Amino acid sequence: MSEATERPAPDADAWADACAEDLAAEKERLRAEYGTPPGSAADELRKLFEAVTDKVGGLFAGPAGLSGMAAQGAVQQLINQAKSAVEPVIERNPEVFDHLAAAGGELLAAYRSAVEGHERRWASGDDKGRRDEGPGPTEHIDLD
Repeated sequence: MSEATERPAPDADAWADACAEDLAAEKERLRAEYGTPPGSAADELRKLFEAVTDKVGGLFAGPAGLSGMAAQGAVQQLINQAKSAVEPVIERNPEVFDHLAAAGGELLAAYRSAVEGHERRWASGDDKGRRDEGPGPTEHIDLD
């Protein structure tokens, strides 16, 4: 074959590059439509501490007098102590907070399911005249 008819070598990463471009475009579309997604649970906890600190600082601002300043200082000290206790844990193990957030969501879903089932039985009258028979059948929960 001559150089004019020779085909270029296929790009081994073409599929990965196309997928990455599609993913970036989809993320940008979602960001434009819904705004910036929340960060990790650790980042959100940091933001919460900052928001509480700002709010507390704003509550005591203005002509509050000496007692207001003393209360502001006490609350600010408490917030700073909480931040200094939690910040090293966040820095060393940020994924722990993601797991805790996921576990909290699962517990909320389980509670909601239990309450809805009880409400259905109560509303239909199936619960009348029955004593509490304890928990229902058990189910294995895989924690992996």
